[in-house]
Amino acid sequence: MAPSRRGRGWEAVVLLLGAWGVVEPASGKVCNDYTRPGGGGGGGGGWYAGGGQKLPIMVLMPMNESALMSGISQGIEPAVQLAIQHVRESRQYPFSLITKIYDTECDNAKGLRAFFDAICYGPKHLMIFGGVCPSVTSIIAESLEGWNLVQLSFAATTPVLADKKKYPNFFRTVPSDNAVNPAVVKFLNYYNWSRVGTLTQDVQRFSEVRNDLTNELEKADIQIADTESFSNDPCVNVKKLKDNDVRIIIGQFDENLASKVFCCAYNLNMYGNKYQWIIPGWYQGNWWEQANSTNCTTKKLLTAMEGYISVDFEPLSSRQIRGISGRTPQEYEREYTREREQKGVEASKFHGFAYDGIWVIAKTLTRVMELLRHKEQQDAYHNFTLDDREVGKLVLDVMNETNFFGVTGQVMFRNGERMGTIKFTQFQEGQEVKVGEYNAIADVLDLINNTMRFQGVEPPKDRTFVRQQRRHINVPLYAILSTLTVMGMFMAGAFLFFNIKNRNHRLIKMSSPYMNNLIILGGMLSYASIFLFGLDGSFVSDKVFETLCTVRTWILIVGYTTAFGAMFAKTWRVHAIFKNVKMKKKIIKDQKLLIIVCGMLLIDLCILICWQIVDPLKRTVEEYSLEADPQGQDIAIRPFLEHCENTHMTIWLGIVYAYKGLLMLFGCFLAWETRNVSIPALNDSKYIGMSVYNVGIMCIIGAAVSFLTRDQPNVQFCIVALVIIFCSTITLCLVFVPKFVTMRTNPDAATQNRRLKFTQNQKKEDSKTSTSVTSVNQTNTSRLDGLQTDNHQLRMRITELDKELEEVTMQLQDTPEKTPYIKQNHYQDLNNVLSICNFTGDKVGDKSVLKNHLEQKSQPQWGSMDPSRISRGPLEDINSPEHIQRRLSLQLPILHHAYLPSIGGVDASCSSPTTSPGSSPRHRHMPPSYRVMVSGL
Repeated sequence: MAPSRRGRGWEAVVLLLGAWGVVEPASGKVCNDYTRPGGGGGGGGGWYAGGGQKLPIMVLMPMNESALMSGISQGIEPAVQLAIQHVRESRQYPFSLITKIYDTECDNAKGLRAFFDAICYGPKHLMIFGGVCPSVTSIIAESLEGWNLVQLSFAATTPVLADKKKYPNFFRTVPSDNAVNPAVVKFLNYYNWSRVGTLTQDVQRFSEVRNDLTNELEKADIQIADTESFSNDPCVNVKKLKDNDVRIIIGQFDENLASKVFCCAYNLNMYGNKYQWIIPGWYQGNWWEQANSTNCTTKKLLTAMEGYISVDFEPLSSRQIRGISGRTPQEYEREYTREREQKGVEASKFHGFAYDGIWVIAKTLTRVMELLRHKEQQDAYHNFTLDDREVGKLVLDVMNETNFFGVTGQVMFRNGERMGTIKFTQFQEGQEVKVGEYNAIADVLDLINNTMRFQGVEPPKDRTFVRQQRRHINVPLYAILSTLTVMGMFMAGAFLFFNIKNRNHRLIKMSSPYMNNLIILGGMLSYASIFLFGLDGSFVSDKVFETLCTVRTWILIVGYTTAFGAMFAKTWRVHAIFKNVKMKKKIIKDQKLLIIVCGMLLIDLCILICWQIVDPLKRTVEEYSLEADPQGQDIAIRPFLEHCENTHMTIWLGIVYAYKGLLMLFGCFLAWETRNVSIPALNDSKYIGMSVYNVGIMCIIGAAVSFLTRDQPNVQFCIVALVIIFCSTITLCLVFVPKFVTMRTNPDAATQNRRLKFTQNQKKEDSKTSTSVTSVNQTNTSRLDGLQTDNHQLRMRITELDKELEEVTMQLQDTPEKTPYIKQNHYQDLNNVLSICNFTGDKVGDKSVLKNHLEQKSQPQWGSMDPSRISRGPLEDINSPEHIQRRLSLQLPILHHAYLPSIGGVDASCSSPTTSPGSSPRHRHMPPSYRVMVSGL
């Protein structure tokens, strides 16, 4: 009988406390006094006895059209009625299911009121079917254990209900939102995406899914590059994802914020072939039009959305298999559509799960009835009793064993969660296209062939793949410069052969062949260093490259010092000789020059050895900023360059540059000081000076440019190689080509073209006179003509004197008294002719000296001889051996004295045929003046 109003109020309070676990509702009767199922004794009086009984099922869902999610319930009712009809028509179940719908209105308070009313005043329900709104469902499900009831939901997908400690009596035929996470992980593994980012709306439902996804990703060893959460404006978070180079983005947000997310993605250019978005698949159709509250147009949203992947459970199986109802999913869908259209309601995506849910209840109750009858038969001789706890536990056990093929696929539970099928769809040209599905039971991902379309030629990368690219020397450039280097080395070898072969020739001998050999050796070492500078990690290993760092440094420094040191020594010798103001005799042999070069090399070796021991060169790698792939591939290129460096590189380079710089400056100074010294065919001081300038300037330019282009190996190598080739080649050519040309065109130039030119410039400095040697002024043509005329007259006079000398010699008698007369007169006359001094005076003075000298020579000298002395003594035979020996002793010194200057002998003014230079009267009385060797003698 119905309780009183006061009793009802008390019962509601007790039931509410029971729902929150404060009291045990099953421990006391707070509602109508009726017998619970299974509460009777043995025999066939129990509900499990069968016989066509009607078993009531409580159905909880919002039915009021104004309530939230009521559209789902309206589309569910035709599927439930169709399932009950099919169960009854199957004739395999000894009962009829009766459903009683209680409207929860998707409100917590109203939902609890409906549940309590069903418990207290409704029929004795064996199970609860339904639960659409997450909040109402979670409250009711938490109290089911106290009522020993089991709830089966067909639409509650919230992950919160998966907690079996809190909701042990809750089952659902629809997969939870967490069920998509294993499918997502499988999808990521399929495309080898091992780095992802998440973007989650700050709501409990999405946060739960994100947390479960994080666990699944960690199990699959997939890196979570960034995790972002937002409440209203997602643009800041989307920007962070881009900054962290997240390419695969898994989103958890509703359709209202999805439009904002894709608008931000469009503005940040986070779409296209480089990005892949994965979002929930339960959005309403054309959600981008209905939920667009952004400033982006629909076209922009569609552009950013193109290619996204949506993941959701499969509402109906696509397999053509007849299930437990004897119908295929497609046949059932046609019947459902017909029923729905008759009632005029919209379709619900959960109708297939509701249909399979009725079959789950039917199979569960059938199995429970079988177990109870079997237990009753075993306890036939005892007083068989059954309480609500045993029935509830038995229902739970049977539910977990459920396994059949329904219209939604294979129906199976694991800890109360449906192991269903997850589908993947892709947004293609404004519509979603199914591209695959995931079977949770078999853990298999099946993608439909030729349906997945990425915007690039291949799936997007899960990160910006950085390809390390070595900045190396181009092979064609290396080949060209190596060819030039080989040609230079062949040229140096040819010069070395030429220098060694003609080392005894006067032209080569007077230019210090040993120093020339050192110049060639230094040039060849410098050439060889080019090959080593062009070898990097693309040609050799890292260990070999580190060894090359030391070897090429040693070779270049030693080669430079050898070549430049030899040129420096030769320039110093020219400077030391021709800047000798006192004109003292100064002999600088090649041995002294070799000592200078060896000293320079010794300093180099000390620096290099200390460098190698204290702080050796090692291979270092310098990385540069990322660059886009020139071929347009979805990769980034990080250039790197190998260097030879050490800890104190600046200090060591400073020491080497300082030493070489000072040496170079001093060499340039010497070259400048001797720039006007011209000694053709006898030495190469002018060309050595040019070489010193060349090496100095080019080394300075090359070092500066090489330092500025250290991050451009091709430019740096090209500049360094060209500087070395240019310096070495020009130096060798300046030193040897003039010699080679002279010897080819005029082999006797060393004895025929000996000329020394000086120009006297006087300058008072500290009351002393200093003299500098310069070349004859080429513009003074009149003076040159006068000197050429005088030279011609002197040569004619020498010829006449030679004839007179020959006649006098033939007339000589074997008289001892005549010899001193000839020595005193005739020899003195020859000395006066051949020793012409003070040619540096003015033009008038030069001509007057020559004129007076010629007038003196035109007077007869042989007439001054005393006739008495000629006729004194007897005449002897001039062909006797004594006469011949005397004539030779007289003629040979005279001829030697006259012709020695023309063949490269001593100065005519420095010696006489019979006396030493110091005893010559002419020499004794001459002041230290500027002597010049007569050109052309």
